[in-house]
Amino acid sequence: MTVYAIAQLKMTDRAAYDRYQAKFFDVFRKFNGRLLAADESPRVLEGTWPCDKLVMMSFPDEASFQAFSDAPDYLEISRDRKAGAQATVLLVKGFNPGG
Repeated sequence: MTVYAIAQLKMTDRAAYDRYQAKFFDVFRKFNGRLLAADESPRVLEGTWPCDKLVMMSFPDEASFQAFSDAPDYLEISRDRKAGAQATVLLVKGFNPGG
């Protein structure tokens, strides 16, 4: 079942985050993920949103996401993401109307 990773980011060190972002696709493309959205100015329709960026990715299944997030290459670059932004990351199961 498709899963979606949704990250809400509040920048703390833009230079560190930019280093992460520059290397992200080299790692991401090795796994069966799709980048669906990366928006630094989403329109807030209801409530408040204290973050600076939203990122949405999809993976064919949870194992594919786990392979990406546990990969040594990703763990290495994620140091800059963690140094550059506070994040809330959600893993959401896709909707399967048939069961």
